Amino acid sequence: MVASLSHQNILSRGITASSRVLSANVVDILSRKIRACEIRIADSTIESITPLGESIDEALPFAIPGFIDAHIHVESSMLTPSEFARMACVHGTVATVSDPHEIANVLGIEGIEFMLESAATVPLKFCFGAPSCVPATAFETSGASIDASAIAELLARSDIGYLAEMMNYPGVLFGDADVLAKIASARKLGKRIDGHAPGLVGDHAKEYAEAGISTDHECTSFEEAIHKLECGMKILIREGSAAKNYEALKSLIDFHPEDVMLCSDDKHPDELADGHINAIVKRAINDGLDLFNVLRVACLNPIDHYSLPVGKLRAGDPADFVLVNDLVEFEVRQTFIDGKCVAETGEANFASVNKRVVNRFQCDAKQAADFRVHAQSAQPRSTVRVIEAFDGKLITGEQRAELSSDDQGLRCDLGRDVLKFVVVNRYRNQLPAIAFIHGFGLKRGAIASSVGHDSHNILAVGVDDESICTAVNEVIAHRGGIVAVDGEVAEVLPLPIAGIMSDQDGYEVADQYRHVDDFAKRMLGSTLSAPFMTLSFMALLVIPKLKLSDLGLFDGERFQFVALECPPGEDDI
Repeated sequence: MVASLSHQNILSRGITASSRVLSANVVDILSRKIRACEIRIADSTIESITPLGESIDEALPFAIPGFIDAHIHVESSMLTPSEFARMACVHGTVATVSDPHEIANVLGIEGIEFMLESAATVPLKFCFGAPSCVPATAFETSGASIDASAIAELLARSDIGYLAEMMNYPGVLFGDADVLAKIASARKLGKRIDGHAPGLVGDHAKEYAEAGISTDHECTSFEEAIHKLECGMKILIREGSAAKNYEALKSLIDFHPEDVMLCSDDKHPDELADGHINAIVKRAINDGLDLFNVLRVACLNPIDHYSLPVGKLRAGDPADFVLVNDLVEFEVRQTFIDGKCVAETGEANFASVNKRVVNRFQCDAKQAADFRVHAQSAQPRSTVRVIEAFDGKLITGEQRAELSSDDQGLRCDLGRDVLKFVVVNRYRNQLPAIAFIHGFGLKRGAIASSVGHDSHNILAVGVDDESICTAVNEVIAHRGGIVAVDGEVAEVLPLPIAGIMSDQDGYEVADQYRHVDDFAKRMLGSTLSAPFMTLSFMALLVIPKLKLSDLGLFDGERFQFVALECPPGEDDI
């Protein structure tokens, strides 16, 4: 391992700070060479890279192109783009391919403008897409709608780089006019179209790709990924806070290094504080994958695929690169964007900016009685469909459970971990949608959140109606946030921007998130590694199987609503 060097020592090897020259072991990914070089920067560009020999200088750090997250919803970090940038660049991230889908479902075009405005205040290079599915489906209530004509206007802008994930793959396959018009606008302008098609294989996957879909980040098995590669799509290996597919897909990096990228999709603030794409790179190297292949998928492939204005650590390129101590731990010493050192030894070199608060939150406080659900018959027990949540996955299962019923309605069964799950419309007053869920492990209290993909209504899971009501009302009182309650005790992280982002410092948000997350696990008993991230996807109708929207229980495979109660079956919990 190379010993740590100070910034001053690096520059002394490369003459002076004012000359904008530094020395490092340059990793040339495509030629598969590493050698000591002098890097000369003129303004924002690499003027020259001059070899100092044909070998590595053990006294120097290693220079690599900057890391790129090839698909992320910045909003899921609960941070504004400016605060996200201050945390991500510390880990060597120089650019992201970002879908502003989350805030667009709350605020429409106004939300996208907010993201662009915030991103423009910081050096990190955000490539925002035009969100293709606002609302995501017709089976939920969102705060806004963006039709094909609005998408065409967005795509015509120079600050919108691509058509973001086309989640409505049935619309692609069955020729929905609005969906096809959005795709046609992107193809006409030569802008990439991102995909989202969990589990889609066979002829349908081929048709989906042939429509112009260029990527997929939803693969959960090696076989599915290989099939989609054969159909012509690039595969994004996702390792986020909820969905973790690296382990299943990591072999693609060595088998198909030219057709793979890395992404996080959704990254909560506590995990972002600890690492970003660099953490996946370190893991891949420790797993024995080829260094140059790993760096190609982490640093270069997104530039080529999305035509990003990001440098590849070559003469004439924008000076976007990272200095790391070694090529094993990938501890980031400095991050450069357009020739400026934007982060050094764990701290960003640019200031936080004031955050303008925008929101849409128009529902009143609820009562515990609003969360009761009564059986259809007068029998003391009823069989209900139960959403099965899995740790580290966005997909859910469907089980059945026989629950007792009294004058207060159907009751939770803590012994079998069958809890009540509700979705409350945040955009207008209406009665909550109610279902039951297995997998959260709560023994007391409730958790609630206004981060609920994709429409961001209020989601809550709890052991009784009173706890659920308290948690939901805390979210409403703050006009957005994540909450864990146990009786009169509540831990809250307010999210006043669109009900999904904080207006505070990123590291403070990470600490607050840790407190709420720890409370949900330690005090309430949740067995999930990321209970709030998992909760946020329980209303995501476009990912099977059983989910709940503010309009009712939804079967994502049949793409239709289903009844809560059902005849007894063989899959009883």
